[in-house]
Formats: sequence, C-alpha cells, structure tokens
Amino acid sequence: MSSIAINSSIDLALPEWLKKCLKESSAANSSEMDDRRHSDMVLIGRAFEFAYQLHQGQYRKSGELYISHPVAVAGLLRDLGGSPAMIAAGFLHDVVEDTDITIEEIEDRFGHEVRQLVEGVTKLSKINFKSKTESQAENFRRMFLAMAQDIRVIVVKLADRLHNMRTLQYMSESSRRRSAQETRDIFAPLANRLGIWRIKWELEDLAFKYLEPEAYREIQQHVSEKRTAREEKLAQATEILRDRLQQAGIHCQDISGRPKHLYSIYQKMQRQQKEFHEIYDLAALRIIVQTNEECYRALAVVHDAFRPIPGRFKDYIGLPKPNRYQSLHTGVIGLTGRPLEVQIRTIEMHHIAEYGIAAHWKYKETGGSTSSHLTATDEKFTWLRQLLEWQSDLKDAQEYLDSVKDNLFEDDVYVFTPKGDVVPLSPGSTSIDFAYRIHTEVGNHCAGARVNGRMVPLSTRLQNGDIVEIITQKNSHPSLDWLNFVRTSAAKYRIKQWYKRSRREENVIRGRELLEKELGKTGFDNLLKSEAMQTVAEKCNYHSVEDLLAGLGYGEVTLNLVLNRWREVAKGQQPVTIAPPFLPKEGSSLKALRDAPASNCRSTDSPIIGVEGLVYHLAGCCTPIPGEPIIGVVTRGRGISIHRQGCHNLENVDFERLVPVRWNPAAENSGCHHTYPVEIQIEALDRVGVLKDILSRLSDQSINVRHAQVKTATGQPALMDLGIDIRDRSQLEQVFTQIKKMSDILNIRRVGQIDE
Repeated sequence: MSSIAINSSIDLALPEWLKKCLKESSAANSSEMDDRRHSDMVLIGRAFEFAYQLHQGQYRKSGELYISHPVAVAGLLRDLGGSPAMIAAGFLHDVVEDTDITIEEIEDRFGHEVRQLVEGVTKLSKINFKSKTESQAENFRRMFLAMAQDIRVIVVKLADRLHNMRTLQYMSESSRRRSAQETRDIFAPLANRLGIWRIKWELEDLAFKYLEPEAYREIQQHVSEKRTAREEKLAQATEILRDRLQQAGIHCQDISGRPKHLYSIYQKMQRQQKEFHEIYDLAALRIIVQTNEECYRALAVVHDAFRPIPGRFKDYIGLPKPNRYQSLHTGVIGLTGRPLEVQIRTIEMHHIAEYGIAAHWKYKETGGSTSSHLTATDEKFTWLRQLLEWQSDLKDAQEYLDSVKDNLFEDDVYVFTPKGDVVPLSPGSTSIDFAYRIHTEVGNHCAGARVNGRMVPLSTRLQNGDIVEIITQKNSHPSLDWLNFVRTSAAKYRIKQWYKRSRREENVIRGRELLEKELGKTGFDNLLKSEAMQTVAEKCNYHSVEDLLAGLGYGEVTLNLVLNRWREVAKGQQPVTIAPPFLPKEGSSLKALRDAPASNCRSTDSPIIGVEGLVYHLAGCCTPIPGEPIIGVVTRGRGISIHRQGCHNLENVDFERLVPVRWNPAAENSGCHHTYPVEIQIEALDRVGVLKDILSRLSDQSINVRHAQVKTATGQPALMDLGIDIRDRSQLEQVFTQIKKMSDILNIRRVGQIDE
C-alpha cells in the first residue's frame, strides 16, 4: 500500500525521511529490521497512508494538496525528536475535524496513545480566540487541561501553528491579522514557556511580519544591509575567543555567531525608544563547551579578552528559567566598540535551549526514563500546575486571565526560601505574594517578613536572589490594604476569598433577603430546599444554595442572573405559586380596579400606563426605572406614588390604596428617551484615581452623573455613592457589567428599599 501512496502522490513532493520510512514499513517480513524499529516505521507509514486517503480531494488555499500540511507538521515533530506516536499524530491531527472519521476509529487503528494526542489537538483546533473576556478565559481553561493530560499535545499544536504561519500569505487580510495576533499573544509565549526557542523565534517573526508589515520590512532591510560587515567582525571575535579558549585548555565544542531575530530587535527599539541605528547588539556569540565548570572558566576567558559591560551578566545555570533554559549570558564591548552579547552553555544546555521540553525525549544523555509522556505533575511544569490549581477556584473570567498572564506571559523573579528552595514569582511581587505561593494558610496568617535577614514592610518588592522568611501568627489575618500592593492574581483572589468567608453569615442573610424580596415570602423556605433551587445554584457555578446566597449577598453573582437561571429551571418544573406581598387580595375594595388590568389601558405618550389624567410621581425610596415591574400607591395630596414591586415601603400599605400600573413601551420607543435617577454604591480598593476611572467608564456610555460622594477609612475599602441618570433596566445592567470588569471593584449595588 505504501508504494501505491507514493506513486499516486505525483503532485506531492514527499521528504526523503518519509520515503525511507514508507519503504521500511513496507518490508513487513524483513528479519533484518529490529522489532521495535519495525513497529515504529509501520506506525508512521500507516498513519501517513491513512491521512493521505482521507484528505484526497482536499486542497489548501495555496492550491496545494491538503496532505502537504500534515506532512509538514509531522516533519517538524520529527525534527524536534518526537516519538513515533507524535509523528503519527502530526499526520492525523486534522482527520477527525475535516473528515467523517471518529476518534474511536483512530484508537482502533493506531492505539490509545495516538488517540489521546489527536483528540487533544482536535479540541484545541476548535478553540476560537475571541476578544470577549469570558470566551477567552474558557478557551484557556480547555487548553491547559489538554496540556495537563499530556504536554505533547501542545507541541503538536505548535508545529501545526508554525506551518500555518509559514503559509499565511494565501489567507485573507483579516484572517492573516487574526492568526498573527493569536500567535503573538498565545502560541509564541507557550513555546517560550516550553523552552522551544527555535519555534518561539520563528512564530514571533512571522506574527511581526503580518501585524507590523512596514516595521518588519524596514528592520529586515537594515539587517540585510549591514550583514556582511557584521559577519566579518563576528568571525574575527570568534577566532580570538577560539584561540584564547584553546590556550586555557578548554575544549570548545562550537563557537559561532547568530543574528538576533527581527522581532527581538523591534521589541528593544520599542522598549528603549530608540531608532535602529541606535541598537548596537544585533548579534550574539554562542560558546558551547563540555561541562558546567568549563562554562565558568570560559566566562573568565571572555571577560579577559573583551571588556565586560557592568550589569549585563546573568547566571541561568545556577538559576535556570522555569522552562529549564540554562546558559551564562554576558555583555562585552566588541571589536567595533559596540556591545556584543555572549552566551556560554554545555551541549545538553544547548539542546534544551533549542528544543525545550522536546529535549526530554530527543536528547537523553544520562540514565533514567526515556518516556516522552509528560504531564503537569512533572516538576518542570510548576507554572502549569499552578494554573490548573487556580482555574477551579477563579470563577471571574478577568481574574483568571490575569492569573494566566502572571504565570505564562511574563519573566519571573527568583527568590529563595530559608532552606534554599527556589520560588519563581511575577516581577514586582511582594512578601505577601511569596507567602501565598507557599501556601494559602501561610498567606492568611502572615504577620511580617524578613528579606535577607532584615525585617521589611510587607509591601517591599522582591528582587532576584532575595531570601524570604515569612513570620506567621495564629491570630493574624489578611488586610484589605494588601490588595493595594500585591502583584499576583492568586494572592489577590485568596485575600478576597478570606474577606468574603469572614463575613459569610452576613452575606448569606443579605442574599436571602434579596431573593426573598423578588420571589415573595410565601413558600420561600420550601423553595430554597427544593431540587429546582439546587439546580439554579449549580447553573450559577455554586455547590449549594447557601453558597449561592452568600455569592448573591457579596455581589459575586447578580440578582438578575439568579432570576434568569430560576426562570430557565422553572420552565421544566410544576408551577410554584408564590404570592408577592404587594398584590391585593380577592375581595378588596379595589377589586374592580384590579380587574381592569393596566394592559387594557389606552397607549399614550405618558411613560406610565394606568395613571392617565392623574397626578403621579416616582417614589424616591426605590427609584423605579423602565423594565422593572411597578405598582402605584394612592397618597394624600401627592397623587399616585409609583414604586418598584417588592419595595419595603409597600409592606404596610393597605391593599385598597394599590393601583395596577406598567411602563408604556410606546413612550420608550417614541424617541424621547426619558432618563430616571438611580442611586448606586460601589465598594472598591482605595487607590488614587479609582473614582476617575469609574467616571470615565460612565462617560463612555453617555451616562450623566448627578452627584458623587466618596468615604474612606484606613484599612477599609472606599465607598462611593453615585447618583446617575438611566434610561431603563437594561442600561443599568450594562453599567454594572462594565464597572465590575475593573479589577479594583469589590462590590457594586443599587441603593433602594428593595435592596438590589
């Protein structure tokens, strides 16, 4: 069958390695082949033939046969030293999505290991990265779960993305920009975290090419113009160092120069606000030796041959990066009088630097397992474990995305415990961040910190190499002040969680009152105990009804969301009669008025139907707005007072004084756009500019602010009382949604006798 596949592939130029593999796999009965090698070749050959048959008749945007893409992906995985199962998955990664083949058929034909890899990549292929926060957060969660089961899944996905980026010119302009942005924001940082630098660099340059095409062409032209002179100087520096290393008795495996990739040059220009001609270190020398000891001896030789630049030395051998990258980095003044970067590493370090985690299975120079199956339990994936630990707790999408960025997209600061263990933290982290990284209870009971043996304020920013000791006390607890200076989202979340738990009973009571006022007192206790309400809690991502009430009381979940979930569940339930306290009873003296429903009233330009020809006003206690159920109350001397249904002030009103009314949709659609006053209270971290940021959000939505008052107290959140003009309930919900997106906001609620 292999020969058929090759002969029929006239339009497909198969790489030599694949041709050889197909020939060897066809020799099924050859006694000269090692059994294991035979099995591997057969697996790879069968995977190619299967993918070739399934993708027949399919073409890429370039006009090439579609199978050229799986062949390229498999080739990239082979270059990374991927196992036969990974290479097979490279051939098969699109068949489940693009053909009628099921994942179960993949397992039947190629085994469980290939099935897992193909299934993981298929799930990732269905991720569409959007700008909406919640959608993006959910996509991240799914990606990291797939990676946790087998890290090779994301390596296959990276190979898939790299080849797609190499052929991106055939896509539409919008598709090119979208793919390039995804690559820069997600896949290149992932390649960096996995240490696969050769993929990271190319992904960044390709994304740069399509996102900033003019800057890309300009830098590419500048680099090409000076390449000859630069290569000559690098060659001279290489010979000088080669002779010096030989004289020192250091066996140099290789010494060579490499140009920096274009995107790194662009980043440096942006970061330092410099033009291209002001960037000097456009290339680096790499020295590869045999042992760690020779790395440090070679460093001395480099510093003796060229003048070192202060502050440019970094020891990534003693303190490896989380992705296992190790090298000595130093900056020296080169032959031209300009800075020159020099990297010194061993052969094994070089393999890890180039292939990252793939070096685990490609270059295994010492003993131990040769398995290429890696999961989040491996020590080298601390960052991935942390993301998995937090993702079950962080319900808020923005908090989760902040946590992802802390763990994935930023370089780390390395500090030590008193026992010498290395703890990576985000830049700008404090002792509180360190304490919560060690354990939640250490953070919750933190009373002080020693850094390098000296007591320091908890807000002190930690630096590389600091030795941090946390002092705990049983009676100590988090302070809201900590939220003003902690850096990591994990620490912020745990502080807020403690704050919420410490007031749990109060929040449960408040949540119960909110829900009771909306649904009515009659039968409310039985309703809370019902299976339907438990289902509502689960739909809102809470384990129990009590947790739901606590979240409602704290403001973690909105009353509107709970009611919407209740309506969804109630559709499939038997009707539950809950008599709201504000409705008149049968036999009341206003029965005739009640029997003439407001919906039968004549539609006018008046905002409210049911009070035609009467004097009325909106009650200031609950400030009703369109979109909310309302009821009228006959007053003495002030006409009809319009309240929100459920207002506290209605509880003691005689039923005879109630008048059925409703908002007039015709008036709202007439283009007049009446606005109504609403009082809101915001609880936020006390920082400079927080009110300005809130007012800016309101201004963006054309919301008029009638008044604003701020109350602050040491160690307490700031309380802001705002009076705003709102068109209807829908606009108010939009305002709440926008303000809640701000990371400093702890709670926001509407002020009124209905306690929403």
